[in-house]
Amino acid sequence: MNITIYDVAREANVSMATVSRVVNGNPNVKPATRKKVVEVIERLGYRPNAVARGLASKKTTTVGVIIPDIASTFFADLARGIEDIATMYKYNIILSNSDQNKDKEFHLLNTMLGKQVDGIVFMSGNVTPEHVVEFEKSPVPIVLAGSIEETEKIPSVNIDYEQAAYDVTKFFIDKGHKHIAFVIGPLHEPINRIKKLSGYKRALADAGIEYLEGLVIEGDDTYDSGIEALEKLMEVPDRPTAIFVGSDEMALGVVHGAEDKGFTIPNDFEVVSSDNTRLTLMVRPQLTTVVQPLYDIGAVAMRLLTKLMNKEKTTNHTVVLPHRIEERNSTR
Repeated sequence: MNITIYDVAREANVSMATVSRVVNGNPNVKPATRKKVVEVIERLGYRPNAVARGLASKKTTTVGVIIPDIASTFFADLARGIEDIATMYKYNIILSNSDQNKDKEFHLLNTMLGKQVDGIVFMSGNVTPEHVVEFEKSPVPIVLAGSIEETEKIPSVNIDYEQAAYDVTKFFIDKGHKHIAFVIGPLHEPINRIKKLSGYKRALADAGIEYLEGLVIEGDDTYDSGIEALEKLMEVPDRPTAIFVGSDEMALGVVHGAEDKGFTIPNDFEVVSSDNTRLTLMVRPQLTTVVQPLYDIGAVAMRLLTKLMNKEKTTNHTVVLPHRIEERNSTR
């Protein structure tokens, strides 16, 4: 049987308004009355209707999270940061996988808004102008996590991806490498095309090293594409001595592809990865990597969203968190 607020009020011999005040923590209830109502609630097993409460308060204390793939360690770490901060601020999460499909992203966005969420955290490798138009029409705040859009109109939390790519390339240059390959993620994604590739090119230019297109191999962030990238790099006339890889899963493919051909890391190639997910510690040799604070990106994005949902004053809608290079055994 579905117990309603009417049942509680009748059993406790109080008004429904009094039950509502008790449920919502309103202090304007006599202690004896509060005690009686709470006892009835517990005895009957009453659970407040979140939808009805949301209609009354115009808040559902629910946040939508749209993520490309929860199976990805990269996005899983981000999602954990979002979830922990949401719980701290007493928000519930509706999590949906978009499969990096634009039509599905728009469908999920409209579905979330139809469920009257109070805000949305959105993650995607390719936030297009069409996305921005939809976001600006949204009646609730939207924050990007680990995702960029070129106009910076939408609040976001990231690292400086261009500088990170620059730092890794310079790291190799300072060790004496002149043939530095870059196994990069999909180039239609702004993080790769605009940020990471620009940082790589800038570091080469600053060192007076010629940029060679043959040393840049586009992958799709999967293990198999890392193996395929290594195969292509073996066909380059001036074989690279150092390889920067745009994702941890691709980096595992590069390392295993090299080992399958009889090479050793770091003796034949030094390798640096990008994300510092758990995968970097599960391979041998353990990977030198850019440390992205993935959990913190998610957590800060959710905290920023709580401020926007509550109309609190915020000084910066574009948050850039620090990164660093963690040296391990895939570099000498």
